[in-house]
Amino acid sequence: MKHWRAKAGLLAAAAGYAGLRVLAAGGRKNNIETGEMDGWYFAHRGWHNGPEAPENSLAAFARAADAGFGIELDVHLLADGSLAILHDSDLKRMCGREGVVEDLTAGDLPQMKLSGGEQHIPLLADVLALVGGRVPLIIELKTFRGNSAPLCEAVCRMLDDYQGVYCIESFDPKAVLWLRRNRPGIVRGQLSCNFFKTDADLSPFLKWVGTHMLFNLLTRPDFVAYRFEDRKNHSNQIARRLWRLPGASWTIRTPAQLTAALTEGYWPIFEGFDPRRCARPNRRSEKPGEQE
Repeated sequence: MKHWRAKAGLLAAAAGYAGLRVLAAGGRKNNIETGEMDGWYFAHRGWHNGPEAPENSLAAFARAADAGFGIELDVHLLADGSLAILHDSDLKRMCGREGVVEDLTAGDLPQMKLSGGEQHIPLLADVLALVGGRVPLIIELKTFRGNSAPLCEAVCRMLDDYQGVYCIESFDPKAVLWLRRNRPGIVRGQLSCNFFKTDADLSPFLKWVGTHMLFNLLTRPDFVAYRFEDRKNHSNQIARRLWRLPGASWTIRTPAQLTAALTEGYWPIFEGFDPRRCARPNRRSEKPGEQE
């Protein structure tokens, strides 16, 4: 009798855990505005190409928009409240300087040359003016030193007057939760990957929680953006198949990866090649007047 009780207890615990995983991996279903992102190829950090058009530069964004590609970009909050576009907080890789971008002001940016070229770290305001609503944007919030709330507030305030399609995503669930509570009308997404395969400075517990997107229970994202190599993760599959959330896939670097991402219904975020040469046409890359 005790044996069967123990077995029943284990089965109940397993069922409860499975139910929690299913519930936690979900999101806000049927947000029709996510459909605006369907059918686009998104250039990762712009369509960058060496020192003349380095990643997250105005030149890379212009190149992407002119080609009819959507754009994925990264936003940081500066010391003076301005918003700058750069992937890393650390300036070393892209600018060859010590320090972090969050300690700069808008006036410092012209001196922050990217990849040894003439392009410098741009402001979000300049990127929005350049794109002008021509292509959709996937805007990633790069939180730092617990600044999720002021970063979210500053970005949303700037986007209030923007006449273009965009969504906002972040690895930081606190940022996604802020959007749910304060700007529910904005399409929001949870970025994730298998954190155990990264060098993220997180405890094993937080890596596990982040990998399985358990904070979705609170943040209820409209879409998930999962690293391509890790997309078979059970929680990502639950979000995509059971909850039917849209998904972005990053970073697509080969034609074979692009084909797989499109076949599986992801919004592809690509770099390093021209996807128009190896897959079906980007649905809105045609010039005005050439669309059916």
